[in-house]
Amino acid sequence: MAVDHEARELLNQPYAGYYRAVQPRQPDMELAETGPGTKGGEYLRRFWHPVCLTSELGELPHAIRIMGEDLVAYRDGSGAIGILHRHCSHRGTSLEYGIVSERGLRCCYHGWLFDVDGTILETPGEPPVSHLKESFRHGAYPAIEFNGLVFAYMGPPGSMPPFPNFDTFHIPDTELVPYSIWQPCNWLHVQENIVDASHILFLHSTMGSQQLGPNMAVMPNLEYRETDDGHGCLYVTTRRIGAYVWVRCIHTLLPNLFQAASLYGAIDFERFYQRTSMSRWTVPIDDTNAMIFGLRHFNDKTDAPEFRDRSKVGKERIDFAPGQVGGRPYEETQRDPGDWDVLVSLGPIPNHGGEHRGVTEEGVLILRRQLRRGIRGELDPSCHLPQNDWEIRATYTFDTIMRVPPRESGDDDLLSEAGSRAIDIVLQAPEPPGPQRDAAITKRMEALKESLLTSK
Repeated sequence: MAVDHEARELLNQPYAGYYRAVQPRQPDMELAETGPGTKGGEYLRRFWHPVCLTSELGELPHAIRIMGEDLVAYRDGSGAIGILHRHCSHRGTSLEYGIVSERGLRCCYHGWLFDVDGTILETPGEPPVSHLKESFRHGAYPAIEFNGLVFAYMGPPGSMPPFPNFDTFHIPDTELVPYSIWQPCNWLHVQENIVDASHILFLHSTMGSQQLGPNMAVMPNLEYRETDDGHGCLYVTTRRIGAYVWVRCIHTLLPNLFQAASLYGAIDFERFYQRTSMSRWTVPIDDTNAMIFGLRHFNDKTDAPEFRDRSKVGKERIDFAPGQVGGRPYEETQRDPGDWDVLVSLGPIPNHGGEHRGVTEEGVLILRRQLRRGIRGELDPSCHLPQNDWEIRATYTFDTIMRVPPRESGDDDLLSEAGSRAIDIVLQAPEPPGPQRDAAITKRMEALKESLLTSK
């Protein structure tokens, strides 16, 4: 203990750089590791993950790396999608140089032909009597194509869950546009950023340009909730914008799903229950790189007309806030940093032991606690299944904008009450996902507004 006390004294003095420089990095590898056989990697492999855009599957195989595994993705002539171990199980040649066939992928080196499930269809150099191709299978993973993204399940075949079916995939008159963004840092950096509610106010609103619009620069009333029996987390920010109360709710779900409410919403008319602008997943490439795969939700309600340009969304392209993608001039990133810049600046692996956390880390600590419980087997990985035997899983991202003028006194209490009651309405809605649920929640939000207008 005396040594620890002495070390603290040395660190807690002016110009203590010398003493801090010799402190060892202390990454929390239980959360950061993602490779095969690691605790974190085994947990992540119990879920479906996006692994590439379907637009990347053309005439040639597409090399990918996911959770420390070198893979190759392809669509054969029949339309079937394969996700195979990249190196041929004959002599190890990379199948990224393979030939996409009518059925399967053929190795360029000796012509072996692999089906999407790893079955070896042909070994043309072997004699006709050879049973080599029936004696084993090549490594392969199940794949599903959904709205321009290819998802893979990389866990034990006997534990494969149903493909998730979220309510936000079925919002009427909404186009889901896929995108992907490479992040040269550990996936945990990226996932923690989305539950860090305070960075919206600072990084995106007051430290540089107003990257998400001026209303985001208003200090909100903030509330966190754990949801989904410990598998999810949401935060509610409630802001006073003139005569309006704006309740904005962000929902995350283990291990790596995030859904955002409106990004640039104009607070100039009432919207009682507006849904998601974006669904996205943070997928580890390995322990020092990650990929964001997402679906941008475009419709006539969520964001203002000037923010509905589909052409700005795709591979290494997203249409909101500067600094979401790398490659900007260095001085520009210094003057107006964005998420990509600050997350990559943290280094390839988090140094958890070097952190000095405060009250703004509530969401980060919730996420870490939930992930740790999942990794340790304390949570059921079937958390993406629909609730209450519904066909579709309800999620909780939304915006509510109510015309409720400020109180002469106690307006902060009004904001706190509005945000807390609004999220209660959504979490407790008994209706299954669909138009009836949305209509019922809208009516309850309208009743909430009337209650706030008449309460003191």
